[in-house]
Amino acid sequence: MSKPYVLGVDIGGTNTVFGIVDARGQVVASDSIKTLKHSRFEDYIEDLHSEISRLLKANDAEDKIQGIGIGAPNANYYTGEIQSPPNLPWGTVPMAEMVSKAFPGVPVAITNDANAAALGEMTYGAARGMKDFIMITLGTGVGSGIVVNGQLVYGHDGFAGELGHVIMKRNNGRVCGCGRTGCLECYCSATGVARSAREFLEVRTEPSMLRNLDIENITSKDVYDAAVAGDKLAKDIFDYTGNIMGEAFADMIAFSSPQAIVLFGGLAKSGDLLLKPLQASLDANVMPVFRGKTKILLSELKESDAAVLGASALGWEAKYRAETPAANLAAGAPVV
Repeated sequence: MSKPYVLGVDIGGTNTVFGIVDARGQVVASDSIKTLKHSRFEDYIEDLHSEISRLLKANDAEDKIQGIGIGAPNANYYTGEIQSPPNLPWGTVPMAEMVSKAFPGVPVAITNDANAAALGEMTYGAARGMKDFIMITLGTGVGSGIVVNGQLVYGHDGFAGELGHVIMKRNNGRVCGCGRTGCLECYCSATGVARSAREFLEVRTEPSMLRNLDIENITSKDVYDAAVAGDKLAKDIFDYTGNIMGEAFADMIAFSSPQAIVLFGGLAKSGDLLLKPLQASLDANVMPVFRGKTKILLSELKESDAAVLGASALGWEAKYRAETPAANLAAGAPVV
């Protein structure tokens, strides 16, 4: 029998990355296309099919793909649609159905990018062997995937698990892109850290390396570099961020009592600058019955491969469900 592979596809606002992944979690080959090269969704699908087919042929994998998993913003696991994504021009589109038509006979499943990251971590990374954990992605926003008893939590409509939009500041909170105010994402994302830096520089007077920068263009990386260099104001920004994150995690633990909360993304690389205040805040706020039971872990997925690996884990799930009718029925979502 030929070696089986799955295909992982990650659709971002700028690039769509796709890769061939084997059963050991090795990315055999990968490539990408520009997501917004085509304004018409049908033209995008045609381009994606063409480039994936080229990659499969170049790696002798044309007849070896057992499943296709897709991670995308606002992707609905139940319907197979991408539903009105904020940074894509297509509106609601039947992504899984169109990819299935382009690759007939190969089962296709889709979920949002943070859920895909959680599946990747459970299949290949720090959450291997865990049945209860929460994945938190710290990027431009805060994404999350919740795993309970070995299953991702999707809710009745496919959109459950938006922990980046729990409200942390109910009075005078920052305006969030979701339309509400005070969301966790406004404070604990990379853009949130940059917003904190601007606020700190406006209300505090002490010297800081950050004052040498254009205040409107400060990034979380600038804050990190200044903190590493010993800048007190920059360190205080990380303390502020970690404190809010710890408070949020204490509430998350009360909800599902996870074995671990796994952090992924650029901000997670801040090390003890973020992790020490986060852990201190978590310890101070968690209910006594849960104290010391949940680990804070960093993702073990290689960043350059993480998106493809996460999506590919969904590809293996699609393969299993297509081959096991009982599992397909229990999952509650169609395999396209």
